[in-house]
Amino acid sequence: MNIIVTGASKGIGFEIVKVLAKHKQNHIVAISRDGKSLQELVSECLRMYPAAKVTPYEFDLAQFEFYPFIVQRLETFIHTCDILINNAGNLVNKPFEKFGLEEFDETFNVNVKSPFFLIQALLPILGKGAHIVNISSIGGIQGSKKFPGLAAYSASKGALAILTEVLAEEFIAQEIAVNCLAIGAVQTEMFKRAFPGSKALQNPEQIAHFIADFAVNGPKYFNGKVVPVSLAVP
Repeated sequence: MNIIVTGASKGIGFEIVKVLAKHKQNHIVAISRDGKSLQELVSECLRMYPAAKVTPYEFDLAQFEFYPFIVQRLETFIHTCDILINNAGNLVNKPFEKFGLEEFDETFNVNVKSPFFLIQALLPILGKGAHIVNISSIGGIQGSKKFPGLAAYSASKGALAILTEVLAEEFIAQEIAVNCLAIGAVQTEMFKRAFPGSKALQNPEQIAHFIADFAVNGPKYFNGKVVPVSLAVP
């Protein structure tokens, strides 16, 4: 399978690539703006699985002017995409009244605008049976527990969840499945920056196994669904 993972240089994305690289039939294109960390990811995958096929693609998802050329670039690695995991995310924990326009735009650019236009750009290589997995947050689900300081983050993740439902309808004719995983707290660098001193109930390795399995097998059971993945109540 040809698989694209964004936000692959650290945290959950880093671990997702490692899980998927275990299977030698997979070719993973790992996208991040951090080229050095991507090279470390490739080296680690090859150390663990010498037959692994992981291609690093250094790209800043905020550079929307280059999106029309993404497929042209990717086609030097892969000609089709079976799975797209929109994992890249941005979180700023700041009181609502102090949140600036630049921080708002950065949050929505990464969490909503980049998945929107990346999917659009990749449509030519997303064939019948492809699966798009959008990584949202439990904080973007109506009725879940909310936290002060995360107004923009939670709103952006809620938008991604709704986008998932709409795209699943739009892509029925193409037989492309679109689902969303609303992830709870995971002990990543982003979580530690947002909640200093707090301890999440899950680590990136644990959740990566779930996401990787869902990416491969999810379309057998789900389409247009927003699936909460959290140990917290509610």
